[in-house]
Amino acid sequence: MEKKRLILIGNGMAGIRTIEEILTLMPDYFDITVFGKEPYPNYNRIQLSKVLQGDTTLQDITLNEWEWYEANAIRLYPGETVIEIDTHNQMVSTDKGKQMAYDYLIIATGSNPFMLPLPGVDKEGVTAFRDIEDCEKMLDASKHYKRAAVIGGGLLGLEAARGLLNLGMDVDVIHISDYLMERQLDIAAGKLLQKELEAQGMNFWLEKQTAEIIGKKRVTGLRFSDGGKIPVDLVVMAVGIKPNVQLAQEAGIEVNRGIVVNDYMETSVPNIYAVGECAEHNGMVYGLVAPLYDQGKALAKHICGMNHTGYKGSVLSTQLKVSGVHVFSTGLIHETNQTKSIKVFDEWRNTYKKLLIEKDRLVGAVLFGDTKEGTKLLHLIKQGANIEDYFESQSATDSQESTVQAMADDEIICGCNGVSKGTIVSAIQTKGLTTVEEVKGCTNASRSCGTCKSLVQDLLTATLGEGYEANEKETICSCTDLSRDEVIEEIRTKHLTHSKEVMHVLGWKSEEGCSKCKPALNYYLGMLYPEEHEDERESRFVNERLHANIQKDGTYSVVPRMYGGVTNADDLRTIADVADKYNVGMIKLTGGQRIDLLGIKKEDLPNVWKDLGMPSGYAYGKTLRTVKTCVGSQFCRFGTQDSTGMGIQLEKKFEGLNTPHKVKMGVSACPRNCAEGGIKDVGIIGLDGIWEVYVGGNGGTDLRKADLLVKVKTEAEVLEYTAAFLQYYRENARYLERTSHFVERVGLEMIQEIVSNSELRKQLNERMNQALSVYKEPWKEVMESDTTLKQLYEKVFVK
Repeated sequence: MEKKRLILIGNGMAGIRTIEEILTLMPDYFDITVFGKEPYPNYNRIQLSKVLQGDTTLQDITLNEWEWYEANAIRLYPGETVIEIDTHNQMVSTDKGKQMAYDYLIIATGSNPFMLPLPGVDKEGVTAFRDIEDCEKMLDASKHYKRAAVIGGGLLGLEAARGLLNLGMDVDVIHISDYLMERQLDIAAGKLLQKELEAQGMNFWLEKQTAEIIGKKRVTGLRFSDGGKIPVDLVVMAVGIKPNVQLAQEAGIEVNRGIVVNDYMETSVPNIYAVGECAEHNGMVYGLVAPLYDQGKALAKHICGMNHTGYKGSVLSTQLKVSGVHVFSTGLIHETNQTKSIKVFDEWRNTYKKLLIEKDRLVGAVLFGDTKEGTKLLHLIKQGANIEDYFESQSATDSQESTVQAMADDEIICGCNGVSKGTIVSAIQTKGLTTVEEVKGCTNASRSCGTCKSLVQDLLTATLGEGYEANEKETICSCTDLSRDEVIEEIRTKHLTHSKEVMHVLGWKSEEGCSKCKPALNYYLGMLYPEEHEDERESRFVNERLHANIQKDGTYSVVPRMYGGVTNADDLRTIADVADKYNVGMIKLTGGQRIDLLGIKKEDLPNVWKDLGMPSGYAYGKTLRTVKTCVGSQFCRFGTQDSTGMGIQLEKKFEGLNTPHKVKMGVSACPRNCAEGGIKDVGIIGLDGIWEVYVGGNGGTDLRKADLLVKVKTEAEVLEYTAAFLQYYRENARYLERTSHFVERVGLEMIQEIVSNSELRKQLNERMNQALSVYKEPWKEVMESDTTLKQLYEKVFVK
């Protein structure tokens, strides 16, 4: 049977959750295509604040890796925007000239940030806080400027403010109301929150209306409507969102505030649906993830032809951790003439609780500081429970049971994903789940905002008893109960040589593995058996398979290797010829002293590498990226050592080495440290007659100064100690663990003890040399063979 053509416009959380639900119900019925305007796979927008705060990376908040799309035969066009819907011919057109027919179309275009129409809003240094690009703007500004202002004291604004504080900026928050988060909290909780955040370093301007953004080309300050002014270098707008309905409106689909839909998420045009923040159901537009996921479930059942009642709307609740402070609200927040309230304020514990009752029914709640009762209160309010029901449940909890033990099986633990206590307990018991990660992988509980993680842990404890603590270890992923060390030991003792063999012998729960364990197993096998293991390219991340980094517009970036940042006239001519031939959009020097060719089409990548005839700089790989060097003693009057020569030796020796994460190096010829070795994974600083070797530095948002590993006299010793450190890191780090985290976890003294032992250092170098002996630059193999470019493309890119 020919598959029905399903197109999803929007690669966000609501749209992709709908696709997940469809795949669960009818995995082989639809031919699915996804268009997403951002150049990334589906990621968790709720966690953007953590990326800004430096707690995590884009990869950490990715919900569905590139491999997920491939595994489910989904065509994803990242960085490509649908600009027209032809409803008569059932066809969509994109900004890149692509046209595609559909049988069913789902619009999940989300929302756009609302930018106040203020004078000066178009100046440099003014941004929203809505996506990865906005995060990058703020991260960049924090490196050059000191003063930030956030307009908006709601949840998003406060998360942005916390992130900017973490980046070392002075932060003012401007809010038009007289207290914070007035849509989620009452005035008492809002004032308590303000006090907590002021103690963290935020400064608040309440009941203030911004009238103008001051500055010439770039923002320099804000002027308020009352005439007051404050100096600022960065302005973040966080005043709300508006549904992105332009595409639907231009196609003649009925639009009000959002795209109007019925209970089955159908729009006014046949075979076209809308879901998420762009959809309006019964006059409501939802911005929280739980209602959007409920919509996705309803739409999936309907489009798969299953009988169901449709989406009936949602009782909103907010359970959040704002800058480390727990808050919760649901139902009514503010008192009316018909309500009575119960209020409890514990000044010693700094907790606050308010319950609103109407006609003896519990109709609303606000919690501050201690939110453990949140899920229970939400359940009772949804049921329209009598207030006496609450007192009875609280009495049972206070007497002997934990909060989760007192909950009924149908009570919701994970509000974002609608996962009940009974579902989680059943999964723990029937599928042998023993960790939070396994519960997340099996049920989706704690997959989104993560605030229910403690309840999931409590359920594990209540279900498994005293054995839970012993079982809560860091596993590779939810596909296995084994930790990194256990997997490596099993591979070594059983001499397993292929990822699928590992999964089969060690009892993987998923036959094909996932995007977390597949690249990790491929790395561990290559690290243990460098001469025997054949690299499983299909297990690598997409950028590594493509030998290029995807850009925001869907094109690619190519970085040839330049040893130590040194080039020559012939290579520059070659690069110029390639840039002309393939209409390269930009040629840029990278921070690692390399030339980056940006704006290359995917289909041109094999030819680009063929024409360059140069090795890859691995700007995408989990390997040695660059060795940055200063000009050294050969030219600089301060230089005491040949830093350029040393850098080239390091780069040539460790070129192509597979490592748990990317590795960057820097070599400076004097203490002025122009190559910034003090914030590199390995940094070398030349003194008069001495080389200092530093390790574990990080120049990213999680800034870490490198530690001095050793002082040596010769270049040969620099290579020897560097090799020993890198091999020890390769053998003992977790996959995707940077050297900065590895050094902190293991301890510098332990590493020094290992590499200072001559016999252990010799053994580490021998294993390093063995690993390096099997490396062959993939593009050299291509250029030396008769492989056609079509064969190459199919082998490396399509696979």
